[in-house]
Amino acid sequence: MKRHSDKPIKLTEVCLRDGSHVVRHQYSVEQVVTVAKALDDAGVPYIEVSHGDGLGGSTLQYGKSLVDEMTLIEEASKVCTNAKISTLLLPGIGTVHDLREAYKRGAGLVRVATHVTEADVAEQHISFARELGMEVHGFLMMAHSAPVSKLVEQANLMEQYGAGAVYITDSAGALLPSEVKERVKALRESLNIEIGFHAHNNLSLAVANTLVAIEEGATRIDGSVRCLGAGAGNTQTEVLVAVLNRMGMNLGIDLYKIMDIAEEIIGPILPSSQEIKKGSLTLGYAGVYSSFLLFAERAGKKYGIDPRDILIELGRRKAVGGQEDMIVDVTSELVKQKVEVINR
Repeated sequence: MKRHSDKPIKLTEVCLRDGSHVVRHQYSVEQVVTVAKALDDAGVPYIEVSHGDGLGGSTLQYGKSLVDEMTLIEEASKVCTNAKISTLLLPGIGTVHDLREAYKRGAGLVRVATHVTEADVAEQHISFARELGMEVHGFLMMAHSAPVSKLVEQANLMEQYGAGAVYITDSAGALLPSEVKERVKALRESLNIEIGFHAHNNLSLAVANTLVAIEEGATRIDGSVRCLGAGAGNTQTEVLVAVLNRMGMNLGIDLYKIMDIAEEIIGPILPSSQEIKKGSLTLGYAGVYSSFLLFAERAGKKYGIDPRDILIELGRRKAVGGQEDMIVDVTSELVKQKVEVINR
């Protein structure tokens, strides 16, 4: 594979952040410490720790955490000798005060995440992270839902604010390889900073899309051991490492050790396997934020509505991350429509 960048590829492991959705944000200190220590020993350079929806996400709307995320960040940082602890912040959920506290507890990298059309809300947080001395990257979520020109415009804003990299974030797992190629190429031609790619596996394309992103010039990539993440999960770290090794691209991650982590440490944590089932497949098909799945399934069960109908309607309405409260409203409307049909 001929790459369009000679910079080294750096992976951020997200099983302790995106994977938090899968365990309903019930990670214990012991679990986080065990996973972080093993990932550090395997050579993973960045390990992301927070509530699934980022700093400040532990709420009734998004799901209450078992353990305060600041404690998890602090305990993870204590056992990492080489890896840098990363965290995620969505302006409007997390604040600069949360960011300062996360930095004090050991976070060295923050990814500031916004909807793909709303980069302007990240200026304060990106600037503040730089003042603290943190690495800071921009994270443009739901990247499939805006024209490439808009993505480029918003990525340029994040670069102007001081981000050292901007991620194309396929929050719905909806992008096709050709669409990934087009987006990474456009950013490569426009930005002077690194390009990142974060995938979800709802259409079974996470590894393939990540490879396309790397080929086109992305140097910051995300993976999750055992595919542990919202929806059908993220790019499976151990699979990606094996594939890249075969292609002659060594990330510095010990393949056997990352395999063992997947099998022996993450496996027992999983409530169920990260398969592409009808719900997660519908996420990718409809282009809906991956963390909406559990909420849609819960609402569907409560109101007797097929969760796929809820997700399709959310996709039609172009719901974005942070609008979980829409799920109940949409479900109620579908129930009303169902009753009207019955009564005709």
